[in-house]
Amino acid sequence: MKLQQFLQHHHLRCNPFTEEDAVRDPVFKQHCINSTFHPAWDKIYGDPAEPGTAIVFGEKGAGKTALRLQIAAHLRLHNQKHPHHRVWVIQYTDFNRFLDQFRNALPGRWREPAKLLSRWRLWDHLDAILSLATTELVDRLLGEGPQAEADEPLEPAALSRQQKRDLLLLALCYDQSFGQPRHVRWSQLARRLGFPTWGRFLAPTLGAAGTVLFPALAVKYWGVAGLLWPWTYAPVAASWTPWLLRCWNRWKRAWGIAGQVRVLNHETGSLWRMLQQLSGDDLAGQPLPTQDRTDDRYELLVKLQGVLRALGYTSVIVLVDRVDEPHLINGAPERMKELVWPLLDNKLLSHPGVGFKLLLPVELTYFIERESAQFHQRARLDKHNLIRSLEWTGESLLDVARDRLRACAEPGYEPNVMDLLDGDINPQRVVDAFASLRTPRNLFKFMYQLLASHCKAFPEEQPVWTISRERFETELALYQREQQVYSSRPAAV
Repeated sequence: MKLQQFLQHHHLRCNPFTEEDAVRDPVFKQHCINSTFHPAWDKIYGDPAEPGTAIVFGEKGAGKTALRLQIAAHLRLHNQKHPHHRVWVIQYTDFNRFLDQFRNALPGRWREPAKLLSRWRLWDHLDAILSLATTELVDRLLGEGPQAEADEPLEPAALSRQQKRDLLLLALCYDQSFGQPRHVRWSQLARRLGFPTWGRFLAPTLGAAGTVLFPALAVKYWGVAGLLWPWTYAPVAASWTPWLLRCWNRWKRAWGIAGQVRVLNHETGSLWRMLQQLSGDDLAGQPLPTQDRTDDRYELLVKLQGVLRALGYTSVIVLVDRVDEPHLINGAPERMKELVWPLLDNKLLSHPGVGFKLLLPVELTYFIERESAQFHQRARLDKHNLIRSLEWTGESLLDVARDRLRACAEPGYEPNVMDLLDGDINPQRVVDAFASLRTPRNLFKFMYQLLASHCKAFPEEQPVWTISRERFETELALYQREQQVYSSRPAAV
């Protein structure tokens, strides 16, 4: 018997349990994303107008990525309903590019995976988050990139001159688009903002004028012999002094940024060319990430919030997910801890106008419980929405299965799980069985295995349209045994 034949008999257009990853799951993204929620959804999502932090620990397959996609989707709906009080969403999920550059920035003896993450600090996280936000913001202003195609371009008319200067500073330090040379893209942004950069010509113009004027005066008063006198060129050298001092000042700043922003690929020469276009007044007293500390990064985060607020985004939400997937971590709990722990800082997690949604592997709770009082005082996890385990009850998993069945059903039909099973199976037994599976991913795998096994057991000419109690119990026992074997394998180190 073909599986499609069984599904058609129950008025299902496709198998609801084929996909296991929310990123590639069309049933979830097209139907369940707005209707199927974890019981703790309200606590995790919170109020976009007053963003707060939620720290969620969940095992593999518990739905952390689905939660992230749901939060992002509901924030898009919120932005459509509240165009003047929107939320800027930063998806901090791809750690590989930051970790690879971080590895290149360290001395050779620290590049080994076992030592690498011990050098990771809070300001590295801040640099990565500011880079994600700034790059998308510049894309939106210039009408470039995939996000700019999905959303309407931003208009810079609402920005004050100070905010335009702040945005140019952020783009200088953190814009990481690779479509064209960075200094070219930065100049395009300056023109788009209407920010004057002609002041960069004053110092070289003064030097060029001195180079022409003083030798000409020497010839006029002393003839050609005047060109041979050394003091003729002293004023020429003096006329170039402001430009040389400016170059040295900008080079020193560029070298500091390139050396201290360890998660991005900066070229000192490109940074120098951009800094040359800003006047001394525009740079005076401005924070730049030139030292190993968080103070400058927090100031730049405040500047970013000011720019976003002027563009109609009154708050920021950072979605952190997939911390176990980078190739330098490879699922090792100790390395996940070294990457995540700097983020658990109450000053950052309580920053006004910014909410963090940390979707973390459940293995990290082992380390949380064994941390010192000093760590808990710094992190203050008690002040945030902490969910120690993203648990699913049997009833909630039964609801998930029902919602997916109905999402795949033909119009006018509302099937449920019990329609697929023999009538002699007690509904409470199904709830208990689903409770033992614990996560949606295990539920999907089991249901797919159950349907496939049932269909393979009968010929197409003699179909059986319900699954027997014996097969249900047998497949459940087989699946649970497979999971026990899988979970007993040693973790990656």
